[in-house]
Amino acid sequence: MIIRKSTYEIDLMRIAGRIVAQTHQLLSSYIRPGITTKELDKIAENFIRSQGATPSFLGYGGFPASICTSVNDELVHGIPSDRVLKEGDIISIDIGAEYKGYHGDSAWTYPVGVISDEAAKLLQVTEESLYKGLEKATPEYRLSDISHAIQNYVEAHGFSIVREYVGHGIGANLHEDPQIPNYGPPNRGPRLKPGMTLAIEPMVNAGERFVKTLSDRWTVVTQDHSLCAHFEHTIVITETGHEILTKL
Repeated sequence: MIIRKSTYEIDLMRIAGRIVAQTHQLLSSYIRPGITTKELDKIAENFIRSQGATPSFLGYGGFPASICTSVNDELVHGIPSDRVLKEGDIISIDIGAEYKGYHGDSAWTYPVGVISDEAAKLLQVTEESLYKGLEKATPEYRLSDISHAIQNYVEAHGFSIVREYVGHGIGANLHEDPQIPNYGPPNRGPRLKPGMTLAIEPMVNAGERFVKTLSDRWTVVTQDHSLCAHFEHTIVITETGHEILTKL
């Protein structure tokens, strides 16, 4: 069941989303060669709590940290550790914050110092695909129109869409109906309606689309060890389009 949110609920999600966006802004100033992913996690947790919110991911399904930090061939759910970031790495940081019972969720992939042309293109295309999907996030379209737009854009640039992980509804629960694949035919699924709150999140591989989960039971990596990227915004469908809740 897709839960359409009231004005009051959207207001709380707007605050949660702003805290997520501010956390991304803060972390972006720390991402550089020599910092560990555990240090980034602690900075994020301290800031989220300072804003009267709690990290959505900490303890969620047993996840042991406040943010996900996925480096190079790690797609999602990377666990912060003593790993030191190096020049030329890319890091996907997924952040969730809960404010008065409602969640915001956003992921971004960042360069660490100077990165390769291939990595830069991957980041550019994945970010652009998110906004291609959001162009269809209006009441005149159906859910799969978002999915189709993302897939078309990514594959036209020679990259691969991951099938096993998808976007989702969000609100009082971090994950709600509906699931939102980043692939598929257009004009399928429910029509988009005002008050729907959705996390749109293309996950893109530079090589083949296939992924696997490591022995830590969390970290998802590309099977061919190619680079991958992840960009995500939480949005609300409005009468005339959508509003991004996780941007400043």
